[in-house]
Amino acid sequence: MTSATLLTPARSSTRPDGTASSSNSIRGAQRAYVRTLVVLDATVLTLAVLAGYAARFGEAAPRGTHVPYVLVAPGLVLAWLLSLKAMRCYDDRVIGYGADEYRRVSMASLRLAGAVAIAGYIADVGVSRGFLAISFAVGLVGLELARFAARKRLHRARSAGTGWSRRVLVVGDTAHVLELVHTLRREPYAGYQVVGACIPDALLAPVAQRLGDVPVVGSFRGIPEAAAAIGADTVAVTASGELTAARLRRLGWQLEGTGIDLVLAPALTDVAGPRIHTRPVAGLPLIHVEAPEFRGIRKLVKGLVDRSISLVALALLLPLLVVIALAIKLNSRGPVLFRQIRVGQGGREFGVFKFRTMVVNADALLAELAARNETDGLMFKMRDDPRVTRVGRLLRKWSLDELPQLVNVLLGQMSLVGPRPPLPSEVARYDGDVARRLLVKPGMTGLWQVSGRSDLSWEDGIRLDLYYVENWSLAADLTILWKTFGAVVNSRGAY
Repeated sequence: MTSATLLTPARSSTRPDGTASSSNSIRGAQRAYVRTLVVLDATVLTLAVLAGYAARFGEAAPRGTHVPYVLVAPGLVLAWLLSLKAMRCYDDRVIGYGADEYRRVSMASLRLAGAVAIAGYIADVGVSRGFLAISFAVGLVGLELARFAARKRLHRARSAGTGWSRRVLVVGDTAHVLELVHTLRREPYAGYQVVGACIPDALLAPVAQRLGDVPVVGSFRGIPEAAAAIGADTVAVTASGELTAARLRRLGWQLEGTGIDLVLAPALTDVAGPRIHTRPVAGLPLIHVEAPEFRGIRKLVKGLVDRSISLVALALLLPLLVVIALAIKLNSRGPVLFRQIRVGQGGREFGVFKFRTMVVNADALLAELAARNETDGLMFKMRDDPRVTRVGRLLRKWSLDELPQLVNVLLGQMSLVGPRPPLPSEVARYDGDVARRLLVKPGMTGLWQVSGRSDLSWEDGIRLDLYYVENWSLAADLTILWKTFGAVVNSRGAY
C-alpha cells in the first residue's frame, strides 16, 4: 500500500493523455533541481577537502607519512556523497521544505565522520586527524549553507509560479477541501499546487463545478482516474464522513504502482512535528499530540539565553544607540525614548521601551486618522503615517526603533522571540483563543516579523503567534532570529 503520511512530498506519475506533458515538465524540473544539489554538494565537499589539506599541510607535501592523499581526498568526497544518498538527502519527499533535509545532511556527515574515525583506528591508518576534522567541519557547514541557498532560490521560483511543485488532487467534503486549499496556498513556496478536487457522490452535479477556483474533477468513486486525468502526482485526503478506513485502504491499493502518493491531512492543524508521534495500535496509526510546554527546564534555559544575549547586545550596540538618540533629538523636539504600556505573560502590564519615531502628540492625532487604517483587526497601521518623523521612518525601515526593547528582555519582561506585545485595548477585546498569546512572554521578534510584519492580515498575525505559543523551541527561536536579519535587511512589512 502506498504510504499515507502528513503531507509528504509526492512522486510524479506518467499518464497517457494530454496532461502527461505537464507532469513530465514538472518531473524534469524536479530532476534538474536534484542534479543541481548533487553538483553543489560535490563542489562544496571538494573545496572542504582541499581546505582541510591546505590548513593541515599547507602547500608542501605531507612528510613522515605514506598515506596517498591524492587518493584519500577524492575517496572521501565520493564516500560523503554516497552517505548523503544513503540518508535519502536527495529524496523529493525531503528536499525543498521543512527541517528534515538539514537534519539528514547533518546525520549523513556525522555518521560518515564516525565511521571514518572508527575504521582509521581499527586499521591503524595514518590519515591526519587534523585533515579529517577540518574537512568534516568545513564540509558540514558548507553543505547546510548550499542547501539553504538552493532552497531559497526554489522558494522564490515557486512563489513566482515557475518552480517545480507537486500537483495535488484534494479529496474530502467541500468545507474541508476549501480549508485545505487555503492552507496550502498560504505558503506557495512549500510546493503543493492544487489542481483539482473530488467531493462526495451526493454533492456531484451533472454540470461543471468549482470550489472557489478549484475544478471539481470527480467523486469518491473514481479518485485514481481523476488524478490521472488532471495530471496529479499527489492525492491529499482530508476529512469526510464517507471516507471510511476501508475505503482509504482500498484507495491506497488502487494507487499502488501508479507513482501517485497518498497523503492524509488531519483536521488537527498548526501543530509542529516534534509534538506529533505516530504509534501503531491494533493496526491503527494513532497520532499522539504532546501538550504545549509552558514551564520547566527548557523555559529556564530560554530565559537565561535571552538575558545573556540581550546583555551582550546592549554592550556591543551602545555606540549605535547613542548615535540614534542624538539623531532623534536633533530631528524633532521631545524625548528620545517612548515608553508604552503593553501586556505581557499572564496578562501583566509593563512599559515597553522604543526609540521615539513619531511627533510628541501622536496619540492625540490618532482619532483623526482612524478612518485611514490600512489593516484589519485591532491594530492601526498606515504606510504613510503623517505622525512619523523623518528620522523615525529610517528607524522603522531597519527596525532600529525596537533596539531599546533589549532592556525589557534583560528585565525579564520580554523574550528575544515570541508573540507581538499587544496593547491593553487589544487584549480587552480578545476572545478565548486569541488570549492564548499571553501564555508566553512577548518577543522582540517572532514568526509575525519574519513572515511579513505589517503586510500580514490580523488573522494571519494571530495564527502565527498562536503557532509559536503552541510549538516554541530553542531551535525554532534560533531559526527565527536568523530569519529576522533577512527580514530587517529586506525591510519586509516595515512602516
